[in-house]
Amino acid sequence: MKYIDIDFNNKNILITGAAGFIGSNLCFYFQENYPEANIVALDCFRSGETFSNGNLKSFGHFKNLLGFKGVVISGNINDKELLKELESSYTFDYIFHQAAISDTTVLEQDLMVKTNVNAYEDLLKIAIKHKANMIYASSGATYGDSDRFEVGFEQPNNAYGFSKVMMDNITYKYLKDGVDISIVGLKYFNVYGPREFFKNKTASMVVQFGHQILKGNTPKLFEGSDKILRDFIYIEDVIQANIKACSPKKSGVYNVGTGKARSFEDIVNILQKELSLDNGKQYIPNPYIGAYQFFTQANIETTKENLEYEPRFSMEDGIKAYIPEIKRLFETEVKK
Repeated sequence: MKYIDIDFNNKNILITGAAGFIGSNLCFYFQENYPEANIVALDCFRSGETFSNGNLKSFGHFKNLLGFKGVVISGNINDKELLKELESSYTFDYIFHQAAISDTTVLEQDLMVKTNVNAYEDLLKIAIKHKANMIYASSGATYGDSDRFEVGFEQPNNAYGFSKVMMDNITYKYLKDGVDISIVGLKYFNVYGPREFFKNKTASMVVQFGHQILKGNTPKLFEGSDKILRDFIYIEDVIQANIKACSPKKSGVYNVGTGKARSFEDIVNILQKELSLDNGKQYIPNPYIGAYQFFTQANIETTKENLEYEPRFSMEDGIKAYIPEIKRLFETEVKK
């Protein structure tokens, strides 16, 4: 589906984090809708390297790009030589910057800031030099302990959320200085959908619960899960927001969610209905009380106004659309 009247054919598009969840979906959006678009897919593909928390340093996986026909570059956005090469070898029209350390439990604050904050400014300077519109991933994690989910009320409670606030601050500075490109930051809330599986433990509970149910296991929910509410957004609405951010009425930072909070209990109920499997539910104590958000709900009024964004998928619609992929992954990745 084409979300905007821009013809991206023959445009040069850089997508960072392109072998990750949202980046790979963007790659295929352009390939399928604008076959003549020149897409450069940059990713720091995974190796065996891990952070001190034991999680992988990169979630980028080649399987997310199977069938992709554009240019693929393996590289790290912290590599200044790589950025110089990109700047001199291409003239980009659009940069979709999705690359980041996105694991909220990473403790390496130095690398978090270097990767998420400093490298963003380096890429922004390339965008300005090329006169390329910049669309980048911010995060709903910037709100942290806030009880007001609108831009300006951020209270990050981890290094990841902090790094995304610092990215947004860089954006405000450049916009205040009067850059002649559009810059749009998108604060994603809880995204789920195809191509997230290789995020492992950080993939959404939609796919994790789905595979628990298909295994015949009873899904485990925290006690009081019917009152733990999040703004869950299907990947196709996130892609819609990215595309509409190419031609904003106004540059800035915007929430990307549905504007509706739903419970983890809802996820399990919808999955069991769509899979025609009822394995019951098991309730376990929540060990994260005091360090856990019990409610998030994006205020998307400015997103609607300035990006003409309108979420299309309710949780019921999103999970229903996702079911065939959840089943395919179970057969090809989980069972083997």
